[in-house]
Amino acid sequence: MAYLSRLSLTNYRNLVSMELDLPRGVLVFFGPNAQGKTTLLEAAYTMAIARSFRAENEREVVNFDAVSRGEMALVGGALESDGSQLQVYVGYQPTLSPSQDNGANHSAPRPAWSVRKQIRVSRVRRTATELVGMVHAVLFGADDIELVFGPPSVRRRFLDILLSQTDSSYVRSLQRYQKVVRQRNRLLKAVGEGRAEYSELEFWTDQLVADGAGITRSRHQALVRLGPLATQKHRELSGADEDLELRYRPSVSVSGAEAELETRFREELASVQARERATATTVVGPHRDDFDLLIDGVDMGTFASRGQARTLALTLKLAEAAYLADTRSEGPMVLLDDVLSEMDSLRRRRVLEQTAQYQQILITTTDLELVAGYFGDRASYFEVQGGSVKPVLGDLEKFTAAGRGAA
Repeated sequence: MAYLSRLSLTNYRNLVSMELDLPRGVLVFFGPNAQGKTTLLEAAYTMAIARSFRAENEREVVNFDAVSRGEMALVGGALESDGSQLQVYVGYQPTLSPSQDNGANHSAPRPAWSVRKQIRVSRVRRTATELVGMVHAVLFGADDIELVFGPPSVRRRFLDILLSQTDSSYVRSLQRYQKVVRQRNRLLKAVGEGRAEYSELEFWTDQLVADGAGITRSRHQALVRLGPLATQKHRELSGADEDLELRYRPSVSVSGAEAELETRFREELASVQARERATATTVVGPHRDDFDLLIDGVDMGTFASRGQARTLALTLKLAEAAYLADTRSEGPMVLLDDVLSEMDSLRRRRVLEQTAQYQQILITTTDLELVAGYFGDRASYFEVQGGSVKPVLGDLEKFTAAGRGAA
């Protein structure tokens, strides 16, 4: 199974220059908040899905001082698998734009910049689409509770990341589909403004149906496989004999053959023509799909307690890791970003038991005792402080509450 053996960062957020050799097994990054722990996991995850999980715009990952100097940011590293090495580098080259003032108050101009991203895998230039799926990773974060309580877009993204790491054709279909939706919406707006005829939508509708039907089918099949894994993981986490069901809610029914799905897709589009004209928006398709989480038939999106929701979110992530391992015959990197402090001791132990089976698990925490108390010397520890990362080679006691009390 693959593991990250080296992580290299340059001008990446607050980590200006870092070269870190990493072993297999459990790696614990500890220290106060806002020191760079999450940035390490963000970088590792970027090597798997080709973009940051927490940046709205990729400009955000470039260190601001580096932007003013015109220097690029770089995420890179080496992954080892069965004796072979894969080198992955994602670079962000910033370009300063002309200064813009802040409006009528004529205050000092603020800088603006864009970034151009370049990806190389073992020295060969690749696109983001080509990178996704080469490295597999599952991220556990504090915001995962939104998988239960959040909008449908959060659950769609969960499925899209899962499928993109296992099927390169899915990534391409999804990218084409998203472009078609944007183009079709622009044309719908033009129709509403009298600048185009509704008949001009035919070409884009054909493309929408062709890619949309495949995406819907792939998501449905993934949930069929993911459901039993999620049920098993939920019982292991909660200790309760409950039936967890993942129920897909597509805007077009998935029953029947592929050709029938495309026919139903067209019929649905025809039935909402008036609504599309009024809103200038494509209202049918996988960009409107969702799935429900039900326990013993009860919708958890509506009735779950916060504790139940956190368990369900962890369940989905553990099921995602198992799905990737089963599909690719290779376990993913597992990234736990400061989520352990929000669990009771029993769930924390069960999550650590479940994730420690993989080749490599990266954990961030502000409370070292939560993790060291479980793993002891079976883990490797790194102190993160002020944008620097240092391996802990000696006794951990001085970093724990007991050690601080003795001092």
